[in-house]
Amino acid sequence: MNKVVSDAREAVRDISDGAVVSLGGFGLCGIPENCIAALVEKGVKGLTCISNNAGVDDFGIGLMLQKRQVKKMISSYVGENKLFEQLVLSGELEVELTPQGTLAEKLRAGGAGIPAFFTPTGVGTMVADGKEIREFGGRNYVLEHALVADFAIVKAWKGDTMGNLVFRKTSRNFNPVVATSSRLTIAEVEELVPAGTLDPDHVHTPGIYIKRIFQGTNYQKRIEKRTLRQG
Repeated sequence: MNKVVSDAREAVRDISDGAVVSLGGFGLCGIPENCIAALVEKGVKGLTCISNNAGVDDFGIGLMLQKRQVKKMISSYVGENKLFEQLVLSGELEVELTPQGTLAEKLRAGGAGIPAFFTPTGVGTMVADGKEIREFGGRNYVLEHALVADFAIVKAWKGDTMGNLVFRKTSRNFNPVVATSSRLTIAEVEELVPAGTLDPDHVHTPGIYIKRIFQGTNYQKRIEKRTLRQG
């Protein structure tokens, strides 16, 4: 099976209006920049996006928000995007806020074939409204359902032609769980190497989860908030 495609445009060719898309990355670190740009160019609408963050006003998922391509965000932290706030308050964008650890577990469970799980996080708050609560060992837990997207888009430091992926540092946060929790996962990588090149002990996501892979270009790797020492 040939998993290598020429570029981001070919990789996202069948992501259509109304699709559920999960995107890897943490803040602006390890986000699939090329695929996001291709989706903006493609102009698909009505997307439900699953991502820890919502980008910033002029980068990442923020670019899709500018084009009004997203109808719903399932996220944990969205505080760096003023446009996101405006769209939610105006009713143009639906948001499902999820505790960060719960979001990671919902994605991991989806990839593992576990339909739901109980967690103590959110019990007694709005997070638990309308959800089943059950007691285990004298403590209350809320039922959360797994997430499985139609498409997942991840960005890795290095990958081989079979789809095996290696992530670096912070980009290893959400990318691996996003990669496993979809019906079709696309990977863009900074360096694409022949199969057999990667040390198996260094592989974070096995190629069995990846259906398409390509070598990306022109990564900006922006820093979300730059802090400089004074003096």
